[in-house]
Amino acid sequence: MQSTIRKQLLEIFSEADGEFVSGQTISEQLGCSRTAVWKHMEDLRKEGYELEAVRRLGYKIAKKPDKVTGNEIQLGLQTSFIGRNVYYEDTVDSTQKIAAGLAYEGVSEGTVVVAEQQTSGRGRLSRKWYSPKGTGIWMSIILRPAIPTQNAPQLTLLAAVSVAQAIEEAGVSVSIKWPNDILINGKKAVGILTELQAEADKINAVIIGIGINVNQKQEDFAEEIQTIATSLAIEKGTKLARAELMQSIFYHMERLYQQYLDKGFQIVKLLWESYAISIGKTITARTVTQTLTGIAKGITEDGVLMLEDESGNIHYIHSADIEIR
Repeated sequence: MQSTIRKQLLEIFSEADGEFVSGQTISEQLGCSRTAVWKHMEDLRKEGYELEAVRRLGYKIAKKPDKVTGNEIQLGLQTSFIGRNVYYEDTVDSTQKIAAGLAYEGVSEGTVVVAEQQTSGRGRLSRKWYSPKGTGIWMSIILRPAIPTQNAPQLTLLAAVSVAQAIEEAGVSVSIKWPNDILINGKKAVGILTELQAEADKINAVIIGIGINVNQKQEDFAEEIQTIATSLAIEKGTKLARAELMQSIFYHMERLYQQYLDKGFQIVKLLWESYAISIGKTITARTVTQTLTGIAKGITEDGVLMLEDESGNIHYIHSADIEIR
């Protein structure tokens, strides 16, 4: 099926909001014959869509395939700009790398790069991120906020809150370990990597890379991380529709991002702290230059972690590997 016709057809079903659409209506909107409509329906079935066809009522989509292409993401999307422009690839080395190139080329804010598989996915501190095919969400989102460059790290916390909200909406309880690891029952399910393109006094783009373990089984993880990693499906006991989860993330992120631009970081700070697993607990923070142990006191108005050592001194942690004791 030609991609433009397929997109038009899916938009027709999206506007119907789960109701039947007559063959005549589809024929008129696509500008094709009723026989051609039937052929398009068969093409959708071959692509994994489950369709209901009822005489005198028409067609409706009963179930969508678990894909993360632009059409699947945009069918039912409830945002103004995040996710409205999607670059999809089956296999890439890193969505961050592709998004960085697109950001330099000037693509619109809210553009998303998503892949079924990454061969060189990476997390914070240059760690490898395992991205097996067809199991998770591996994506990068391009934002262009008019904020001071020093405030860019706040968007990492904003992204973590948005993902946490979407996962909880899907029925799985989560917590956040500073700054951006999302945990389920103490195991890591989500990693977030934020990268900046900026001049001395101006942000050109913030690229937020998000990796979510959605439908993996325990044996899908590399042996060295099986005891510390999990997926939403493992914790919930059932698979999730990845495109629908992405739609929810984009919705929560766009809403919170607009509040952040209008009113500042305070709303993000309060929401982040409501999910934080480390506040009030003893942690060890390993920075590039030192290792500190103490009580996590929360985050500052700028999103910096505050650690109180045994002498009562407050240390401000901008970047570190955190271990909760």
